[in-house]
This record gives sequence, C-alpha cells and structure tokens, in this order.
Amino acid sequence: MINVDAFAGKTALITGGTGFIGSNLAIKLIELGAKVTIVDAMLPGYGGNLFNLEPIKDRVTLNFADIRDFHALNYLVKDQDYIFHLAGQVDHVLSLTDPFPDIDINIKGTATLMEACKIHNRAAKVIHTGTRGQYGPATKLPVSEDAPTHPRGIYEISNLTAEKIMQIYHDIHGVQCVLLRLTNIYGERHQMQHPRYGVVNWFVRQVVDGQPIRVFGDGKILRDFLYIQDCVDAILMCAQTDAAYGEVINIGVDAPTDFIELAETMIRAAGTGSWEFAPFSPERKAQEPGDFYSDISKIRQLAGWQPTTLLEDGLRKTIEYYRQHKQHYW
Repeated sequence: MINVDAFAGKTALITGGTGFIGSNLAIKLIELGAKVTIVDAMLPGYGGNLFNLEPIKDRVTLNFADIRDFHALNYLVKDQDYIFHLAGQVDHVLSLTDPFPDIDINIKGTATLMEACKIHNRAAKVIHTGTRGQYGPATKLPVSEDAPTHPRGIYEISNLTAEKIMQIYHDIHGVQCVLLRLTNIYGERHQMQHPRYGVVNWFVRQVVDGQPIRVFGDGKILRDFLYIQDCVDAILMCAQTDAAYGEVINIGVDAPTDFIELAETMIRAAGTGSWEFAPFSPERKAQEPGDFYSDISKIRQLAGWQPTTLLEDGLRKTIEYYRQHKQHYW
C-alpha cells in the first residue's frame, strides 16, 4: 500500500508532468497531500496536454521549461523532497530516422537534471522511468533485472544511458535514485494524435472511431500490458521504499497477453469493434524484439507492489475516458 505519510506535506517535482504518466502521477500526489511542481517544455508530438491536469489545475505549480536548461533546473530542484524524472523523447520510430533528439533530451537532459541535484539538492530522492526496451530481445522469459541489455534502437539506448548516468550520481555523489524499467503502459491521458508509441491506446482510438483494430504480424507476439493507475502506484511505492534506491526495478505484469487476445478483450470492453491483420512497417519490424514480459518478483519483494487491475477492466475505464473527452485528444 502507498504510505500517505511518505508524501503528505512533501514537495515533488515531475519532469514531463503534462504527459501521460506524469499527469496521472501528479493527480495521485495531490490526492496524497503533496505539493507538486511540474516542469514541461510542451514539445509538439510528445503527449504534453494541459487538459491532463484539469482535475488539479488550481492545485499544481506549472513551469514551462526544458530539462536541458541548466539554469532553470538549478532553480527548480531546490527544496524538492522527490523528483520524478519522466521527461524524454519517447518516439521509438523517430529514433531510427533521427537519433539526435534522443541523445539531446534523454541523455543531456538527464545529465543536466542530475548535475543540478548534485549542486543544489543532494537530499532529493530521484525516481527515473525507463523502458523495458532497454533489455532488447528477451533471452529468457519472464525478463528479470539481471537479464543482458541489448537495445535495438537509439531510444532504448538513450534510456539505458540515462539510467547509467543516474547510477553514477547515486553511487558517487550520493543523490538517491530509483531506476525503473516500465512495460507497455496504457490508460487515460495518453496522447492519441499518432500511433508511433502507445500501441494499446492507439487500438483504443481505432475502437472509439469505429475503425477496425490493425493487429501486426500474426498477432501472437506476447506482451505485458499494465494499467496506468497500477503503474502510478508502483512508482510511488518504490519512491517510499528506502531499499529501492540504487536499484534497477521492473514495473510490469507477469501474465502476458498476445495481440489477438488484446484486440478481442478491447472489443468486449468497448461493446463494439472489429480487428484485422496488418503487415509490419519496415521501421516497426526492425525494432520488434519478439515476445516480452516482465519478471516483477523484485518489486513485489522490495516494495510490496503487484498489479491489481484486470486487462478488460483497465481497457473499459480507458475507453470510457476517451469517449467522454476525445475532443481534447483527437
């Protein structure tokens, strides 16, 4: 369970806080009584959306700054009890055609943040959300934290590099860091403008729009799909756990689902829809790692967390949200 005392009255900075995970995290922190500051550059196409903060718009401090701006971060990290580092370039396909945003935002931005913490706030607890893509193709399933890392794209490499940078600041400079590797997260407040990342939510858009869900390949690839509220709980339970600092920790689901089952479950949750097979694009095929699902025994042992939302229930909540608010996302 989340310990309310760990966050009530505490200060928290969220980088990328108008985006999908960041906004849901901000809402939960406000509910827990934290004082939340969001920093977001609102870069086009990355999912930043001010409507995401609608439930807390009068209770959160919003700063439009870029994590690569050292002077801004020097100011923003001061007096923060927690720093949740979620800002980054997250477009897998873009990273194949233009590697420089990943290098500039994910690597330079992380180094800028950590240097600001080293100089101005070594007492801050910093939580980073990386990606399961840092592993690359699975050598054994489920994938545990000690699995080899052979990423297949610049996006994943840049996240792994950011993680290594933060490990150095933890080990050498005493800035406490939790290093999370997230699986496929779906749910409310995700960007819905394009299908380049967030495959589950793009399926949701196809269902809501009355279009057939396009399942790539043979539809038998296995993934673990985690509902956003479970993900937020996992992040906070790691943040409140002293033993989690300095550790690499998976956040995922140890019960995999193939894409045909995902599509059929979504249609049941929506009460409407259909699906069809579609070929992989060359870019997606180049990055496709095959079957992947997470070993979550470490987070279960360290933080006492495990997912509680069934896939169909999470999809139903997600579909209901977008049916109600799609004018803010389409």
